[in-house]
Amino acid sequence: MTTSPNRLPRWLLVALVAPPGLFALVFYAAPVLTLLARALTPGALADTLGDSDTWRVVWFTTWQAVLSTVLTIAVGLAPAYVCARYRFAGRRLLVGLLTGVFVLPTVVMGAAMLAVLPDSMERTVWAILAAHVLFNLAVVVRVVGAVWEHLPRELEHAAATLGASPRQVARHVTLPLLRPAIGAAGAIVFVFTFTSFGVVRILGGSGRTTVEVEVWRQATQLDGIDVAAVLTVVQLLLVGGAVAWSLWIQRRHRTTLALLTSADRQRPRTARQRVLVAATAAATALVVLIPLGAMFARSLRTPDGYSLAAWTDMGETEIRPGVRLGLDPTGAMLNSLRAAGLATLLAVVIGGLAALAIHSAGRHGRLLDAGLMLPLGTSAVTIGFGMLITFDVDPIDWRASPLLVPIGHALIAVPFVVRTTLGVLAAIDPRLREAATTLGATPVRAWAAVTLPALWRPLAVGAGLAGAISLGEFGATSFLSRRDTETMPLAIEQLLGRTGSVLQAQGYALAVILATATVALVVLGELVRDRARRP
Repeated sequence: MTTSPNRLPRWLLVALVAPPGLFALVFYAAPVLTLLARALTPGALADTLGDSDTWRVVWFTTWQAVLSTVLTIAVGLAPAYVCARYRFAGRRLLVGLLTGVFVLPTVVMGAAMLAVLPDSMERTVWAILAAHVLFNLAVVVRVVGAVWEHLPRELEHAAATLGASPRQVARHVTLPLLRPAIGAAGAIVFVFTFTSFGVVRILGGSGRTTVEVEVWRQATQLDGIDVAAVLTVVQLLLVGGAVAWSLWIQRRHRTTLALLTSADRQRPRTARQRVLVAATAAATALVVLIPLGAMFARSLRTPDGYSLAAWTDMGETEIRPGVRLGLDPTGAMLNSLRAAGLATLLAVVIGGLAALAIHSAGRHGRLLDAGLMLPLGTSAVTIGFGMLITFDVDPIDWRASPLLVPIGHALIAVPFVVRTTLGVLAAIDPRLREAATTLGATPVRAWAAVTLPALWRPLAVGAGLAGAISLGEFGATSFLSRRDTETMPLAIEQLLGRTGSVLQAQGYALAVILATATVALVVLGELVRDRARRP
């Protein structure tokens, strides 16, 4: 039996698998198992599940997530329809604007909503719902719109020809065909809003606590480690059950349909269509831009009027003689940059090696692929909490180590690096390596000559995503960060919670800086991706 010229030596495969495999085992599997061990004890379960406060928190978390999901679907169907069915000036810009909001850190969205809402709505459930809708609009537009734009119009035209009104066509033809896509979008939004942390921390106030926030409060303020562990398991079960129910609904209502191979968009022809497109696009853009503009305006507001004092005095930690802020906004920016740099480097190295291992191992690489994707299905709060209680005993007492924060960020970012890289590796023609070996190259040299030069662009895209994720990460950082190592999201949350318009203005200024840096990294990655696609 001859050996395939594309097969790598076993020692090289082991060398590729070992670093990402150990990384996942040590920093994901071990913390999750430790968390389960703390939660699944009779005493912890009885005390937590028998407490009425537990179910009050679970109930609030559930109903606000359900209501947020319903509102997001209801608001998002109009822009999804317009963007899917019509060609108009600014369409790509509108979709890009919604996507840009979706990639913003949650603390930025919380700050933007806090800036635009009247005082009577601050720290209320309505503020939380509004932020969730705005943050997740892109999910509905992307997921539902991707199906809507490929639906054949003939079915709708036939129903209209038979006398159905536009409302009847939408109810009996279009919506049933879109039901699986709506269910998928709803499941994604529900998971995001059920596990919402940054938005609730900023907008919820002390009386509105979700499971995520209660886990953080119990673990960091009340010394209730066992209670926090049980709540984490309860959340995993509820989210898993909701996703399973959504998949069942999608399978039940799945319809076999010949979708169009390309998007069927038309220019609005009638006056009614032009008004619909213009009004929907303008309203959607305003809903997105007004909170962001208000956030920038609040960064300029001081007791003496509008000025740049919050920006120019950001490095000053002394509020007045002898009274210090206890927080260094400039230091938080530097901490974020250091953590993002280390997290990006680690994510690119681990993710790049993992992608090479998964691609080279064929079907045997599926286990590693699945293991590295697990952090995507686990909230950042769970990851941070698990790491906190795992690495707090000798000989691995790393709680004071500044490396825990970038490691936690890298764990969340690695799946994105793997996914962006695997697509490029799968597109490499294996005949190129066969040709290299035919010309006398060893399998390792042929693999290196053909595969490695193709990695830099996907790794650059992954690095941009990893940097953006690290800069805005709030959940895990809330557990792993220590005094004098606060990152920008933590500084924003603390400043917005202080009294005094100057301090709050600095919080808004930091939010503007964080939003700009995050969007810039994502856009840079997209530019690299687009350039790589050009012939």
